Amino acid sequence: MAKQVIGIGTSANDGTGDTIRAGGDKINDNFDEIYTLLGTGTALTSGLSATSSVVTLAGPTVTGVASFAAGSASAPSITKTGDANTGIYFSAADEVAFTTGGTQRLKLDNSTATFAGNILIPNAGTIGSASSTSAMTIASTGIVTFADDIIIKDSGTIGSLTTPGAITIAANGDVTFSGAILSPSLREQGKDTIWVPAVAMRPTVSNGCASITDIETTAGNPDLQVLDFDATADEHAQFQIAFPKSWNEGTITFQVYWTTTAADTDGVAWGLQGVAVSDNDTIDVAYGTAVVVTDDALGAAEDLCVSAESSAVTIAGTPAVNDICYFRIFRDVSDANDDMTEDARLIGVRIFFTTDAANDA
Repeated sequence: MAKQVIGIGTSANDGTGDTIRAGGDKINDNFDEIYTLLGTGTALTSGLSATSSVVTLAGPTVTGVASFAAGSASAPSITKTGDANTGIYFSAADEVAFTTGGTQRLKLDNSTATFAGNILIPNAGTIGSASSTSAMTIASTGIVTFADDIIIKDSGTIGSLTTPGAITIAANGDVTFSGAILSPSLREQGKDTIWVPAVAMRPTVSNGCASITDIETTAGNPDLQVLDFDATADEHAQFQIAFPKSWNEGTITFQVYWTTTAADTDGVAWGLQGVAVSDNDTIDVAYGTAVVVTDDALGAAEDLCVSAESSAVTIAGTPAVNDICYFRIFRDVSDANDDMTEDARLIGVRIFFTTDAANDA
């Protein structure tokens, strides 16, 4: 019913307005409508109260559409009294969002639910689809069990908030880790070492160093097994390595462990060169270009001296899987740093090489 207005005439007592009875009838009709809509027809509901700015309904039933302003994360349009920055608002067309403390926590659009914080499910709770409701189970310990395969896109990544690309899986299945693999059961490809002691070397037939010698330091203490290299001419020793299949057949570097009887800080120069020989190839081949690393004695006899790591050594031939690589190490007395007059005593050589596979399978 439309609101009924009492006719009061154009001026006082001009006889053109509603009669008292007609006016009272309009008043009754207006109030009947209000009491019917907001109460029982004869009394207003107890759930209705009002102030100058707020109308409060206790447990109302809304049978039509309730429309609200869009609101925002800091001032949602549907909220709790006294907590104005927590509630529901409408972030854009066809979107509804939830906010707490003035920050959006969840946004729903036509296809996506976007969470801004953690999602917590009960211990041993499950996450799944309509067809597989238990596709993922999360135990109270945090262990996640998947009912079937985990598939990510080609060249997709798995990571953390700080390092989202920690693991990359290529289309062919190759897995790349951006950081170290901290697991005793996994082996990471990259730089590796082989230790070759002097006792595994032999003086070369031509221009060879002295044969292996046992030197006692003090009875009961470690003995030295060394190859002595003179100061007057280049002398050489030879050893060979069959590198693991995981070697990338590239360059190597080396580090020399040595000692001396000298009590000064004079220097020496150590050179290394190599050549690879394949099955059914002749071993009578020339070594590759030598690389020299220099070092100085440390001022006391029988001190362990460890050189810096050398620059890259290119192995002659064409290194391949199952090759044997021959190496020749020598004292380069013509180098400007080699001014020690005593023998340089070789203890061993550390070879650095690079792998491109985790094992030799």
